[in-house]
Amino acid sequence: MRITSMGHAVFAATMIGVGVLGLVKGDFTAVWQPIYKIGLGSEVLAYLCAVVSVVCGIGLLWGRKAVQAARVLLLYLLIWLLVFRIPGLLHGFTVDVYWSLSQNLVLVAAAWVLYASFAGEWDRRRVSVATGGKGLRIARTLYGLAIIPFGIAHFQYVEHTASMVPSWLPAHVAWVYLTGGAFIAAGVSVLIGVCARLAAALSALQMGLFLALVWGPAVTTRSLNRFEWGEVLITWVLTAAAWVVADSYRGMPGLAGRKELTPALRQSA
Repeated sequence: MRITSMGHAVFAATMIGVGVLGLVKGDFTAVWQPIYKIGLGSEVLAYLCAVVSVVCGIGLLWGRKAVQAARVLLLYLLIWLLVFRIPGLLHGFTVDVYWSLSQNLVLVAAAWVLYASFAGEWDRRRVSVATGGKGLRIARTLYGLAIIPFGIAHFQYVEHTASMVPSWLPAHVAWVYLTGGAFIAAGVSVLIGVCARLAAALSALQMGLFLALVWGPAVTTRSLNRFEWGEVLITWVLTAAAWVVADSYRGMPGLAGRKELTPALRQSA
């Protein structure tokens, strides 16, 4: 097993970095926030998140261990989704709830892409629905669903989002509508399979540009508070995860539909 793409390498390195940060802090990083207090087990769970991130990140870069690492990371993220994200919907579809849910889904999608791509004979026999072409389609669907709320949030918080647009760009509100609409359009495109490859690539690029144009200058020109540092980290992680999903379309026509797969996965679909 080798590194299959630049997105794979960046995502693995990012997970290692998230884990190391968690170990240094001895607390949950922004990637796992918000989380309800769970008493004495909170610190243990925080360290578990950090260890899983480090071990799985290293595993994704370590030859034959990549499939095991992807499997463990996917399972852990799915459990996190079920235990700490989906129950929040019972309290209402507020921005805090759907934003953290969507962030988690993007990570799940990236881990699922890697697992579906790396899965060997053992995985294909026992969990065929989650591997190969079928697993890849599930991962892409989750990604499409995840990025639509990102666009919705732009329209719900126009003034706040506009305040983050770099000052040298004109028409700040117009950029809010443009980028919000782009997220929604990309999510729909991925879901229905129309220009899906282009949509996935552009959504990943948009996240990367937000990191570079908004948080890059902020980091170098002023002191950030804890919340802002958390946003920097989350944006980085989401960009890396989106990159993995975008890379899953490599080798496909630019206007590929959802039924088309990368050449390496056609036989396992």
